[in-house]
Amino acid sequence: MGAAGMPQRALRPEILAPAGNAEMLSAAVFSGADAVYLGFAGFNARRTAGNFTPDTLADAVAFCHGRGVRVHAALNILVYESELPALADAIRCAARAGVDALIVDDLATSALAKRIAPDLPLHGSTQMSIHTPEGARQLADMGFERAILARELSLEEIRAICQASPIETEIFIHGAMCMAVSGQCMMSAFLGGRSGNRGACAGPCRLPFDAGDLRPGQPGKACHLSLKDMDLIPHMADIMAAGVASVKIEGRLRTPEYAAAAVTACRLARAGQPYDEALVRDIFSRSGFTDGYFTGRNDGRMFGVRTEADAARTRAATPKARELFRREYERVPVDFSLTVRQDGAGLTAADRDGHTVTVSTPAGAPLSPARSDPGPALDRSLAKTGGTPFLAGERVILQQGGPWFLPGSAANELRRRALDALLAARSVPVPYAIHPAELPDFPRRAPAAPPKLAARFERAEQMPDAAAGLALLILPLAQADLVPQPLRGKTLLELPRVMFAPGGEEVVRRRTRAAAGQGFAGFVVNNLAQFRFAKGLGLPLYGGLGLNVTNPLAAQRCRQLGAEGLLIHPETPLRDMAGIAGQGPAAALCYGHIPLMLTRACPLKNRPDHASCAGCSHAGRLRDRKGKDFPVRCALPDNGVRTIYNPVPLYMGDRLRELPADWAVAAFTIETKARAAQILAAICAVRPFDGDFTRGLYYNEPAKG
Repeated sequence: MGAAGMPQRALRPEILAPAGNAEMLSAAVFSGADAVYLGFAGFNARRTAGNFTPDTLADAVAFCHGRGVRVHAALNILVYESELPALADAIRCAARAGVDALIVDDLATSALAKRIAPDLPLHGSTQMSIHTPEGARQLADMGFERAILARELSLEEIRAICQASPIETEIFIHGAMCMAVSGQCMMSAFLGGRSGNRGACAGPCRLPFDAGDLRPGQPGKACHLSLKDMDLIPHMADIMAAGVASVKIEGRLRTPEYAAAAVTACRLARAGQPYDEALVRDIFSRSGFTDGYFTGRNDGRMFGVRTEADAARTRAATPKARELFRREYERVPVDFSLTVRQDGAGLTAADRDGHTVTVSTPAGAPLSPARSDPGPALDRSLAKTGGTPFLAGERVILQQGGPWFLPGSAANELRRRALDALLAARSVPVPYAIHPAELPDFPRRAPAAPPKLAARFERAEQMPDAAAGLALLILPLAQADLVPQPLRGKTLLELPRVMFAPGGEEVVRRRTRAAAGQGFAGFVVNNLAQFRFAKGLGLPLYGGLGLNVTNPLAAQRCRQLGAEGLLIHPETPLRDMAGIAGQGPAAALCYGHIPLMLTRACPLKNRPDHASCAGCSHAGRLRDRKGKDFPVRCALPDNGVRTIYNPVPLYMGDRLRELPADWAVAAFTIETKARAAQILAAICAVRPFDGDFTRGLYYNEPAKG
């Protein structure tokens, strides 16, 4: 790790492989992965993978540690209050098993881990949307040891983060690409009730979403939300030079053969050797790969679908890939010391990690004098470590009073027994100290009057005259100069959830500092990075949608970071809101077209007539297979992203009393000024909505893991 602002030397990055089940774990280890990541206990972002139980987790860690492979356990979903006791048990289980790190998303998970097993390293999941230098620094301040960066970054952006970060960085190098920024997608949750933020994504982005001159109600047929898999293995040298500590292969839902092919390719590329690019492509692709984000080519070439021809190539390539993990990869150096005496022989095997074992020939079997030098033959016997994870290192042969003849079969048996014993010694679990840490009884918001009404507008020009009568307004930071002076004292400026635009983070930092002296009521922080540069400006901070708060412990953590209040994530059921609101002022959405996706890739660029941004209106639509239109809005150049909205709005204007929050926020995005006035009037009059709407997930029971 390099000091902030100092160039890092080229690293030999860890190759981190997916292990969706025991068979995939074995394939990844046997093909040469340095580390694996796996899920267990239902709290991980791939709940439909095979995953591991508390018992099989311990076995997996023992298997990996015996072979010098690290294990990163994923507990990287958003959790509800009722799930916190089970989450605490999962952390204890991981600590007892001796995993090498926890991959976490929810702020509650990191807080619990620090209380229960403070020595257990934490890695910030890509779902935390860390994509800037300040984001990495913030994780370091919070006690994390690694930041897993967003997939959407260019080489230049990755290099800048690595140079500034006081902790390790990890990037995805190969595998499936989500269309949305990880941690900022609600499409699966709001379209089908299966939340990607809770590990149950149904993958709706792979279904048809079309654009263009479609007749109303006509189903879409194109796939404008389906990206090709990423493949940065050809860029391994640049990644190493940038200072990345770990390269991660996505794919816990794929096959053992897929894991082995990707691991082998990464291992060879890291060594500067050629690898089988055709095998990597054939074992799985969507008609090829993309490196568009990494190389800064964000265009229609990034999009692709899985075809029958792709599937046929996979079937044909599978036997070849299977050969890659037929035998163990030899990686653990072992030194041998063989002592031969007339009354028998003893062999000591020692690894470089402090483990030493000694085995001997059976007593009562004296050896005969050797007729010639037995050394070369014995050395060859000790060097035969094939089929094991061990790599023969230094070999010392001592003859006491001899030379004595030790049959090759006896030497081979000593070697086998010694390596078995050494593997067993290396596999003994090394648990972390577990501290007693009881969950508190979280205070809950007492039944009270209906929440006060606030409004959030995408643009200042959307604000109707009625907005002036509201107690609280929210507008994006980029709109600060357009907010009328009389309204600034009750207006919060919302910082963007991501900062990808040219100069991204620095531009937001400058705008935030400039706005601090212009009479505004405070800032809404939407990314962990923003706590660092928004604190100390003399204005209150509030947590926004991007912080993904779904439980009271995460709310407490936000307050410790500096938030005086927060917006409850809209995937939170009403039954779980009161506990969050009990930790301090809290707001919940009562109206709005939910931003289903926040994406750096432009879905409209997959159309031949939209290959560039020239002449684009920055507004469009996508039509799904059912004929529904999804509005698309582009925020370029403000923050470098596009937003895809739900076709129908969330509406709770006629049920405000059921929202256990201090504030109800009506969020206006695609509406006209006149339409915003109508909706505000309906909410104030507690009237039903005048069109199609959804209650979202507010009345859902939490899904069981």
